[in-house]
Amino acid sequence: MLRTNPAFLHFIEQFTAGNGGGEKVATRSFHTGAKLLHQGDTTSHVYIIREGITKCYIAEDNGKDYIFEFLGKGEITGELEGIGKEKCLCNIEAITPVTAYAVPLALFSWLLSNDLSFNKLLLEEMAIRIRNTCIRTSYQRLYPIEYALLRLLSLEAEQDIVIPKKDMADYLGITIRSFNRTLKELRAKNILDPQGLNIDLSKKQLEEILRRFEEL
Repeated sequence: MLRTNPAFLHFIEQFTAGNGGGEKVATRSFHTGAKLLHQGDTTSHVYIIREGITKCYIAEDNGKDYIFEFLGKGEITGELEGIGKEKCLCNIEAITPVTAYAVPLALFSWLLSNDLSFNKLLLEEMAIRIRNTCIRTSYQRLYPIEYALLRLLSLEAEQDIVIPKKDMADYLGITIRSFNRTLKELRAKNILDPQGLNIDLSKKQLEEILRRFEEL
């Protein structure tokens, strides 16, 4: 649910510390709600997240958003646009303050052509994303909404962040009404506290409930 890539972060840190790299790769800051990439626009940079968390989503014509993933440290964004020379497929928006390495497209293309380590990292990243997409699709089809919501709330607690209800619903692919109904059901089972979104269970109890869902 929250993707990170320490290997990519290490690579770009080492690259910027090397000869000439630091002059070409800038560090940019984004406040909460700011977009690193705008759907339908062109971009002049590929970004590698240094600190903070973003959401990757497509805004549909009907006004609804669909969140693919939450991206954290080391995740690369804009790479598809950099490879295909196309407009941005989706929005990348900061949900916490974010700092990111901004790699110019010309340098990104040079790295693709000349740096085997960079190529390997990028291929591994794409393979992981395809794999995770398949896993997410399967559990959204096979498991009830309660399962995915509990996993999301657990992530929120672990990362000590606040994910708005709408973002949670958009990630789960449900309406706010369905989201609130699911909250009500979890509270009735004494899994969530009566008022907020805190999981009112120990870690061991939560793991047991998730395991039961997976065995259904």
